[in-house]
Amino acid sequence: MKYIMLHGLGQSSESWSDTVKVFNDDFEVLCPNLSDWLFGKIPCYDTLYRTLETYCEQFEEPLNICGLSLGGILAMQYAIEHPEKMNSLVLIGTQYEMPKYLLKMQNLIFRIMPCSAFEKMGFQKTDFINLCKSMTELNFKHELKKISCSVLVVCGDKDKINKKASLELQQQIENAEIAIIENAGHEVNTDNPTLLGQKLNAFFKQYV
Repeated sequence: MKYIMLHGLGQSSESWSDTVKVFNDDFEVLCPNLSDWLFGKIPCYDTLYRTLETYCEQFEEPLNICGLSLGGILAMQYAIEHPEKMNSLVLIGTQYEMPKYLLKMQNLIFRIMPCSAFEKMGFQKTDFINLCKSMTELNFKHELKKISCSVLVVCGDKDKINKKASLELQQQIENAEIAIIENAGHEVNTDNPTLLGQKLNAFFKQYV
């Protein structure tokens, strides 16, 4: 059974390295690099999501998908639109309705950051900013009921921006449970990868 790990914006596939070390040896874990999916394509959220759909088409069996932040939004939309392909879903620090003010503030910060900071993430600066802009209108509030698989909602105990949305996700998605990871901010997979790995391992083992 496949376990697909989708990283957050500003991260790479390597951000999962310490987390997946905790997983059962028989888990087939896949950690795609999202910036690779946009290479030579229009840098926007819809392009990224359509590439995720194509990526998942190669697998016949139901999938276990875990996503953090941007990766969580992609995973959530996929679970909404393709419930027949899902075995389980994990949403880490994920918003179901984009906080427009926060995104605008982030974009202002991104504009003054050096280009080298984005290149380390596999992006050109303009592509990174355009991708963020393309997410502003995303809103899955009225579609959450379409998620039918078992769901684990995860949030770092120090992630004040996303904790409210995480609690609301757990309440609005049927068959959802929640885990708050101690000593972690938004990037739980790098802040406390061992504890996150233990929580994910225990969750995934229920649905092998």
